Amino acid sequence: MITLTHYLVLALLLFCIGVFGVVTRRNALIIFMSIELMLNAVNLVFLAFSRFMGLLDGHVTVFFVLTVAAAEAAVGLGIIVALFRNQQTVYVDEIKLLRG
Repeated sequence: MITLTHYLVLALLLFCIGVFGVVTRRNALIIFMSIELMLNAVNLVFLAFSRFMGLLDGHVTVFFVLTVAAAEAAVGLGIIVALFRNQQTVYVDEIKLLRG
């Protein structure tokens, strides 16, 4: 039987992998994917608690989070493509466009 603890441990592992990817990687695409992984871990927690409590509130919240994540993905990838066209790199250490 899969319990709430199993879902929470899985979400914790996914979130930690995402944090590790954001902290250690310098490639903007990898950082972007790590942030998406962290968002999906939070969605898993919302769904686990929603199922455990028998409410639909978590499902509605996940729907809105996925909508925001899709918009963030479109805008984020657009920014990454624009930075690559201007700087010819996607490594965040080499991008000096945002510095003053």
